[in-house]
Amino acid sequence: MQAPRRHPMTAPAADTIVALSSGALPSGVAIVRISGPHTSAVLEHLSIARPPPRHLTLAAIRLDNQLIDTGLVAWMPAPHSFTGEDTAELQVHGSPAVVRTLLRTIAALPGVRLAEAGEFTRRAFLNGKLDLTEVEGLGDLIEAETETQRQQAVARLAGGVSAEIGRWRETLLDARAEIEARLDFSDESDVSDVLPDSVLRNMERLSSELTSAIDAVGRGRIVREGLRVALAGPPNVGKSSLLNALSRSDLAIVSDEPGTTRDVREVALDLGGRLVVLVDMAGLRPTDSRAEAEGVRRAEVEIARADLVLWLVAPDVPPLDPPPQPALWTVGTKADLGPVPAQYSLSVQSDVGVDELLAALAGFAAAAAGSGPPALVSRERDLAALQSAQAALDRFLSEGATDEIAAEHLRQASLALERLLGRIDTEHVLDRLFASFCIGK
Repeated sequence: MQAPRRHPMTAPAADTIVALSSGALPSGVAIVRISGPHTSAVLEHLSIARPPPRHLTLAAIRLDNQLIDTGLVAWMPAPHSFTGEDTAELQVHGSPAVVRTLLRTIAALPGVRLAEAGEFTRRAFLNGKLDLTEVEGLGDLIEAETETQRQQAVARLAGGVSAEIGRWRETLLDARAEIEARLDFSDESDVSDVLPDSVLRNMERLSSELTSAIDAVGRGRIVREGLRVALAGPPNVGKSSLLNALSRSDLAIVSDEPGTTRDVREVALDLGGRLVVLVDMAGLRPTDSRAEAEGVRRAEVEIARADLVLWLVAPDVPPLDPPPQPALWTVGTKADLGPVPAQYSLSVQSDVGVDELLAALAGFAAAAAGSGPPALVSRERDLAALQSAQAALDRFLSEGATDEIAAEHLRQASLALERLLGRIDTEHVLDRLFASFCIGK
């Protein structure tokens, strides 16, 4: 069995944490998770005989000989647990009263406290059970809404990024060893100053692989965050009506009065297992209203960040020139009033053309996410680390030296990859990352 990847920031936990790790109460079953050095004492305090490791055992849970509940107990001693610490889980009835009594009783014990957001996963990271990319994959899996999001998150959680980076690091270490051997034995007559062709070929291949990974970040981001589709155009062109028609709901207020929509509204759709985020916004026009002007400013920001803009035109609204956006479709609305030049034509009143537009959006989302295996990289942090590693590697290739500077370029490339895994310089990332986790995870 592979040894735990213990993080250099690891310190033995002085306290034990407890939290509800399942969904909102009341529920059929509630799971109370406990982790830390006092876990065994907590079970004893609840009159629970410690069961065999990693087996569910039916037990009566008592406090001062008073029965609290009867449920299943799992005992996972360190280091073979999710956190790497002694861990127990109590599967009890999902009663608010039962769970409240358990949490209050356990948290009142010496050395035990309620867990903070993401603290179980943080301990798993610090104890080398997960690296940072796997932690992010776990967070993505918890939040996954579509099938493609699930696939991508599972691939990251399963160590897909870690395995790829491990291979890249080995290639860099081999090249660094070649250079440093020449530096250490430069006075030996039988040691050549010229690197073997295989080393340079490996570095060129690695640079190409990093380029491919950088290109995949955008596709991975679209899967993880969703394809952002901005519904844009002048006021009264039918943006809110189209939002309601595409989402089959009445989420947006529809009115003949111009400037009704002042803020940005997002609606998520699952189209063929892919997340598409429709963004409704204020109509674009000059205005003296400060509130509407702010809505127009926000609309312009959303148009700039969108993956696709649906530029709406209508027969009863004076047209505007569309923004200079690479991915932009013109959509003619209110087709029941008359035709307009557009790539797509529809009428939400008669429900004509809406399904055709939805099908086109599904196809665009599928193409944007790419075919083949799920992208393993999808975050700005991924992009920054990969770009840093490639920049260092390209400096090495362009200079072509075998001195200390060349070795330093390869060392910087290795450090960038280590940073992506969370093995260095992670403290500023951790608080932000684990704050997004729920209590009990």
